[in-house]
Amino acid sequence: MKTAILGAGTIIPAFLEAAEKIEELEIYAIFGQESDLPKMTEFQNEYGITKIYHDYDKILEDREVEVVYVALPNHLHYVFAKKAAENKKHVIVEKSFASTYAQAKELIDIADRNQVMIFEAISNQYMPNYRKTRELVKELGDVKIVQINYSQYSRRYDLFKEGTVLPVFDPKKSGGALMDLNVYNIHYVLGLFGKPEKIHYIANIERGIDTSGILTMEYPDFQCVCVGAKDCKAPVSINIQGDKGFIHSDEPANVYSSFSFAHNNGELETIALNEEMPRLYYELKVFADMVINNNYGETREYNQHTLDVMEILEEARRQVNISFRE
Repeated sequence: MKTAILGAGTIIPAFLEAAEKIEELEIYAIFGQESDLPKMTEFQNEYGITKIYHDYDKILEDREVEVVYVALPNHLHYVFAKKAAENKKHVIVEKSFASTYAQAKELIDIADRNQVMIFEAISNQYMPNYRKTRELVKELGDVKIVQINYSQYSRRYDLFKEGTVLPVFDPKKSGGALMDLNVYNIHYVLGLFGKPEKIHYIANIERGIDTSGILTMEYPDFQCVCVGAKDCKAPVSINIQGDKGFIHSDEPANVYSSFSFAHNNGELETIALNEEMPRLYYELKVFADMVINNNYGETREYNQHTLDVMEILEEARRQVNISFRE
């Protein structure tokens, strides 16, 4: 499947490294601004990309392009993904999938009407380690506490304090710690336990955006705390604690290359099943397999998971008065 990349940001090398290992995907084109040309040319030379585009309409008109990968700033996901789906291209959208729940629902509906697949690129859901976690959670007994901390001090925060507002800290561009980091934690938890009964978000707000925050999610029998921070740092951690055992990782929820498991009275076991594959490999492999096999049923399941996460993101922002302009 010939694929066009939209963007030239920091995620692109990871995408290219993973896509290179998937026979079904051919990186055919890359799109960006004129200022991105040096970086795009570098990608083209290293990975054998056929075409460079600065006009998005040209990509949509190109019949060779079957898949569009949207890796632009959050606020642009909706517009570019919508055009791709309307032009009957399959679409991979980086997290966060859209700015609002309504946008996400519309994108999924448009893709469905045009008989193409749209897919959120959220790495943890597809990793062997995560799938093993789904199995082992059942051995923890009654889960009591889930705690995830993804805190990563951003060099862009220094600029933000000086008055330079880049997209990750711009409410007009759907930024914030919730959308950038805590979204991984939410995906991780919902993929294991489904939607919570209640959520509550408290955040450190500066100039209308959450630079860090704490999301609590109430389940019928346990409590969950998800921390996401870009204005401070601490060791990242994942802990799932049950009355018969626990799962622990010292890695962020989007990497998750290993974790530990133990029964309360048993030996600690370290599990690493990702086979040192590139971090984005498994999500892209699942997407490619779904397209090749016309597996729309599986796609709809993943789309519903995305909508569940979008619903939580929107409610969390509402609670701290963060509004994204559509």
